[in-house]
Amino acid sequence: MNPYFKIIRPGNVVMALIAVILIAIINSKFTIPLILSLFAVIFAMSGGNVINDYFDYNIDKINRPQRPIPSGEISIKAARNYAYFLFITAIIMGILIYLLTNNFIPCGIVIFAVIILYLYAYIFKSTPLIGNLIVGFMTGLCFIFAGYTLNNHEIIRIAYYLSFFAFMMTTAREITKDIEDIEGDKKEGANTFTIKFGKKISAILASCFIIIDSILCPLLYFYHIFNIIYLIIVAFAVILFIYSAILLIKNQNSENCGKVSKYLKIGMLIAFISFVFGSF
Repeated sequence: MNPYFKIIRPGNVVMALIAVILIAIINSKFTIPLILSLFAVIFAMSGGNVINDYFDYNIDKINRPQRPIPSGEISIKAARNYAYFLFITAIIMGILIYLLTNNFIPCGIVIFAVIILYLYAYIFKSTPLIGNLIVGFMTGLCFIFAGYTLNNHEIIRIAYYLSFFAFMMTTAREITKDIEDIEGDKKEGANTFTIKFGKKISAILASCFIIIDSILCPLLYFYHIFNIIYLIIVAFAVILFIYSAILLIKNQNSENCGKVSKYLKIGMLIAFISFVFGSF
């Protein structure tokens, strides 16, 4: 895989893109501003991933030496410039959306997102819990961004609901990843929630996010946002989420946390599928 493609972490970018695509499906149509919003998300999230690797160079030498920068595939300077290019391109997409819709909110969200993504990588990632909450917030923000791009009040309302669920589950996954990476983070002198309060408390907190999210999932059916098909499909995601929470409470070693993180990602994909079919 080309290192410049690999460093943007396409899997994570696709997860963010799905949020915008889901809003388009719920709205029953794609518009030019919405297509531009897809590109804005691609460039902003990619830039965030690259700048994150830029600042995490020393940690990744321990935790993930196969990544493009520590492996020597991309130089530190090239990675920084690449991140800036991606961020600027994302802002240009936001400006184009503003020019087409005469609505500054989506453009403002893009600029805000770029600033937060940079500050997260530079300052907040190793701040206990704040970094985890920011990642969850940014994932949820993709739904809200798409909703405001369409400028449809009903779609915006639905986007806020979906944003909440994405925020909760993403935050849980980020805490789980911190438990997985604790040894490398300690060696680098990071100050994550897991380092400060321990693996067990972190596992309990992540599991609380997972369980609350799972319990509240049916509300999207009872509030008539999605149909019965949503409820049937999302049940499979909920089962996987609860199973992941149980695994995490039982065992916090690195291998098990990696497994839980993967299960949560699969569960989120199933939940996204339930959003699609539940909107028909």
